[in-house]
Amino acid sequence: MDNLEQEILAEKEHISDTLRALEKTMRRKRKTIVELAAIGTFLQNSYNGMENIQKRILKFKNIPILHMQTYHQDLLNLSVKHKIISENLSNELKKYLGFRHFFIHGYGTMMDEKKLIPLAENLPQVWSKFDL
Repeated sequence: MDNLEQEILAEKEHISDTLRALEKTMRRKRKTIVELAAIGTFLQNSYNGMENIQKRILKFKNIPILHMQTYHQDLLNLSVKHKIISENLSNELKKYLGFRHFFIHGYGTMMDEKKLIPLAENLPQVWSKFDL
């Protein structure tokens, strides 16, 4: 278990560092395309970190994760089923999963500030609920 704890702790530290960078970027009054791309990157990095923690716990519990087209959604569902996260938290994370898909398959110049900022403002509260 020590290895799992160390891996999760390292992931949590990376997410905490990312949230600090996000907070610093959010304080800027004017959000140019560069700031919006940075905010998008921080959102995507944080969500990926939370996915990494879920994957590590599922792997530790010997729960197989199938790599299908719905992999990311399946990961959330497995995490709820095996009581790693709550259904409420899963529902909140689905917003970030949707953003992750857009971020991976879109372009940084397509960041919509009106959609991005609420996700960024809410991320610290979502992270506080992700206390595994």
